[in-house]
Amino acid sequence: MRTEESIKKSVVDQLYWDDRVDASDVNIDVDESEVTLKGTVPDFTAKQAAVVDAWVVSGVTRVNNELSIKPSTSIEVPKDDDIEEWVDNSFFWDTNINSTNVDVDVDNGFVTLEGSVDAYWKKLRAENIASDTTGVLGVTNKITVVPTQSFIDKEIAEDIVNAIERRYDVSPDDIDVRVKNGTVTLNGTVPSWRAYSAIAVIAQNTAGVLEVENNIIIEY
Repeated sequence: MRTEESIKKSVVDQLYWDDRVDASDVNIDVDESEVTLKGTVPDFTAKQAAVVDAWVVSGVTRVNNELSIKPSTSIEVPKDDDIEEWVDNSFFWDTNINSTNVDVDVDNGFVTLEGSVDAYWKKLRAENIASDTTGVLGVTNKITVVPTQSFIDKEIAEDIVNAIERRYDVSPDDIDVRVKNGTVTLNGTVPSWRAYSAIAVIAQNTAGVLEVENNIIIEY
């Protein structure tokens, strides 16, 4: 087991190494193997990168993301109407999202997405597109997933388990997959962030999934 101080030092080093992250206003707390990131970063790219940087450090089993976005004073903050137009245009040009089914509302830089898509991964993609738009400070994703065909929970679970079995770095015996009314719940343990992330992506990209609750724990 690594000490809290050694984990914190590694996270700090990782954040300052990453050129995408301005870590000057990021505070790091470590409680045993659990890392909490607080403070501000200039944009969503930095926020997302900081979280991954903390996860990949050896000994970290959980990351709490309490970072907020504070745009650089050197950048002119766009108006809400401009942000809404940019997000709408991004959806329009994305072939995976039917922009006519997604509504965008912006209030003081905070975006709310409503409407529907036919796959869970498309819901996440819409959120990522909105989050990565200049001037966006946060995103509330209220998009619902409405598949174009019916799926049976048992078949969804089997598809997820089969996909896990095809990976060399994950043992399916350590993962419990349950599906109820399209909502996937993942429980169990994995030895690394790579395995944790892989299983999450598998569940998110499986046809018929409406929501994912990931309770998997990293155990070194």
